[in-house]
Amino acid sequence: MKQAFYSNGKLLLSGEYVVLDGALSLAFPTKYGQSLTVSPLDEDFVTWRSFDENNLCWLEVQLPLHLKADGSPPLEERLIQILKATRTLNPDFLSQGALIETKLDFPRNWGLGTSSTLINNIAQWAEINPFKLLNSTFGGSGYDIACAQTNSPILYQIKDQQPSFEPVPFNPSFKEHLYFVFLNQKQNSREGIKKYHQSKENTQQTISEINDITQQMASSQDLESFSHLMNAHENLISKVIQMPTIKTKSFPDFEGSIKSLGAWGGDFILVASPKNPTTYFKQKGFEIIIPFKDMIL
Repeated sequence: MKQAFYSNGKLLLSGEYVVLDGALSLAFPTKYGQSLTVSPLDEDFVTWRSFDENNLCWLEVQLPLHLKADGSPPLEERLIQILKATRTLNPDFLSQGALIETKLDFPRNWGLGTSSTLINNIAQWAEINPFKLLNSTFGGSGYDIACAQTNSPILYQIKDQQPSFEPVPFNPSFKEHLYFVFLNQKQNSREGIKKYHQSKENTQQTISEINDITQQMASSQDLESFSHLMNAHENLISKVIQMPTIKTKSFPDFEGSIKSLGAWGGDFILVASPKNPTTYFKQKGFEIIIPFKDMIL
């Protein structure tokens, strides 16, 4: 019998990098995500097909049920690693042939969670803990897995090395002044995390300040206050990772607030502006500007 699964994409509004060390973070599941369908086959292999948002197949492989890589190309090898890790957590997983198809509804380079949505979908299929599967494959804080399975903004925190999260009613009256702008490049979060671990100092003080900013962001009632919190957060993380803020580096003349989301230097930024910033960013060469209401669940 055919099975179908779906997981939400993600954006991390506050706590980038320091979420790894237990900071309280505000995260958003997105209206974009990824589906996975499984159709059993009477075969001794698995056919895997992955489709993008335009329904174009970007990966098609046949895998033996024993899941040996044998010098496979990188994408295929990575997929086999994930499936083998899944089987470690559930030895009965993938015991018969199947046609498996995944379908993104956002471009792969957007950084909204191509990997995390896949991990969460596979974990649902295998009936295992998605956070454990994440830890044995890609690693990271796990906020993206929490977003994959939650249909509202969340407060996320690692407590005693375990994920802890709860829905938060983030629906500000000023949301029509919030926009997400794509920076035309996908950022490797693992590289950003590596740089963070190499440069961080005074972590506990930073975490305390970020926790306070996150709580205030989640309950903010006006655009001016929220913009101030965005700026304060940017300046704090800038000092921790010893990198200039995205506004200082790329948009110093913008009349509004800009905040990096997740790994600095790529993917989406959050823009808070009393005026629609579309013209400004398009003149700078950034064509993808998505209003808050069109991005966030």
